[in-house]
Amino acid sequence: MKYVNANKVLPEKLIVEIQKYVQGEIVYIPKQESQYQKWGTSSGGRQMLDRRNAAIRNSFRSGSSIWQLAEEYYLSTETIKKIVYSHKK
Repeated sequence: MKYVNANKVLPEKLIVEIQKYVQGEIVYIPKQESQYQKWGTSSGGRQMLDRRNAAIRNSFRSGSSIWQLAEEYYLSTETIKKIVYSHKK
């Protein structure tokens, strides 16, 4: 999140109105709900993790142990358990 000077993006009348409530402070203005995206949607990170987790579940079903998967994927055994025992498909 980056800082944006209100004087550069908001009309003067709106700034005067906002100053009735807050002055010299940083105010976060959230996106509209319709503009939200889940984490990793834009960067492709979510897809990468979904593919990795599917591969982990497949390996587990094929006989790999929790410990082996933790070593192979550099994750804790608890993280591997969360992945293989989750109900995601």
